[in-house]
Amino acid sequence: MVPKVAIYYKNVILSTSTRYSALNRSPTAIMKKIEEMKLLYEISKTLNEHLDLRKSLYKVLEILSNSLSSVRGTVSILDPLRDEISIEVAHGLSRTAMMRGKYKLGEGVIGRCIATGKPIIIPKISEEPDFLDRTATRKTPKDRALSFICVPVKKGKQVVGALSADLPKDEQYPLKAAQKLLSVVATMIAQQVINLETIRLEKDQLREENRRLHGALENRYRFTNIIGNSNKMREVFQMISQVSRSNATVLIRGESGTGKELVANSIHYNSHRSKLPFVKVNCAALPQTLIESELFGHEKGAFTGAIKQKMGKFELANKGTLFLDEIGSIGLDVQVNLLRVLQEKEFERVGGHRTIKTDVRIIAATNKNLEQSVEDGTFRGDLYYRLNVFPIYLPPLRERKTDILLLSDHFLEKYATENQKDIRRFSTPAIDMLMAYHWPGNVRELENCIERAVLLCEEGVVHSYHLPPTLQTGNESGTLPALSLEEAVENLEREMLIDALKNTRGNITIASELLKTTVRKFGYKSKKLGVDYRDYR
Repeated sequence: MVPKVAIYYKNVILSTSTRYSALNRSPTAIMKKIEEMKLLYEISKTLNEHLDLRKSLYKVLEILSNSLSSVRGTVSILDPLRDEISIEVAHGLSRTAMMRGKYKLGEGVIGRCIATGKPIIIPKISEEPDFLDRTATRKTPKDRALSFICVPVKKGKQVVGALSADLPKDEQYPLKAAQKLLSVVATMIAQQVINLETIRLEKDQLREENRRLHGALENRYRFTNIIGNSNKMREVFQMISQVSRSNATVLIRGESGTGKELVANSIHYNSHRSKLPFVKVNCAALPQTLIESELFGHEKGAFTGAIKQKMGKFELANKGTLFLDEIGSIGLDVQVNLLRVLQEKEFERVGGHRTIKTDVRIIAATNKNLEQSVEDGTFRGDLYYRLNVFPIYLPPLRERKTDILLLSDHFLEKYATENQKDIRRFSTPAIDMLMAYHWPGNVRELENCIERAVLLCEEGVVHSYHLPPTLQTGNESGTLPALSLEEAVENLEREMLIDALKNTRGNITIASELLKTTVRKFGYKSKKLGVDYRDYR
């Protein structure tokens, strides 16, 4: 379908030819006008032919070169954030020369044209002191004798770029006429240049955002940011530090909620592959019928619903790291193909015949007893030994009691900030309850518990009654004895007395004011409940 703009210019050409013939104008002038209109028609058609913006502009410059016998032509774009002008598309210039062609706003002929928004005609390049020749392509006397025309490209009243051309002197086609023609062409290509400017700005923003996010990931997943100072966690840190520098396959073992994915992240972002893809696959979340397609990809028509070719996770993670969570849940048929990838570093897509090479580091994780699965015949022994090159065992939270308070304080700070609450610490009974509980859900359960407590707490301290019922009663876990009403009241009073003394550094007078009671009653309760104010000074 021919664009409307192109049809318009074609009609103008025909009407122009008829009108000039009727007026008995000079045949040369008539032909010149017709040639110009043909040129504009070709440019209009070209701008609507290609979806690729740069391809359209390259073609326009080529058409201008053939029509005006221009030696070179460029489309330059202004970066408003840096006030820098660079050559975006060029005809007759190498890629290296284009990279050199950068100007500040107002600098050189192109910079002055964009700054003023007015066209500039240079009859002879060698006689113009403002002509900088940043591209270093006009060194010969012949090149220095060329003329140079630069016209602004505008978005409304705002100048966004410039169109320029090197032209040989032609007495039959004066520079003023060439400048007017280029101005018309600049108006026609303005939208393309505006789109290119928008695309470039978006790319710069995405690049900067990608750089920022990558830096944030590296800082977040440094193994020193994994919380814990128990002996068992120190061993984990040492193993992460050792294995990160290698390409060895890692198998992370541990109960659900112990932080296996966090360790996998730390290994990748502290390795030499940290700048490359890190792809995660939860094998337990995928149906057995789809997991092979998800890992290795499939060809179009490989099975019902495969309407197009799809790349698998191994292809997406090439040169990087692939994290296979819950590896113990995959079926035996997939295990065969997975073993081949680990051994041969190659695979075929589902329904395909082409062998694809891949360089992927594998990090696997499981909470299952793989040794028992091998004995039961549900997990291949050869695959188990391929995965178990460097095992890392994450201890459950009940085996690293000293880390509970560290983790609790971390989650308290995190969720207090997130919910804009000024909560600074846990009360002593709350700490006792946290330490006494056996945490079957490990760190994940602890995090959820602290988040809930922060949401319920409207004070500066998390008390025992802010914690979940499983920690308060202890009936299900067997960690706390059942309390009578009198004992529960005494525990609450003791907790409030201790908190008040902590806040006042053992000053009974101020502490009693905080609790809205008298010094005598405060002293009586303290003595009865075994709370000594001197312990908090």
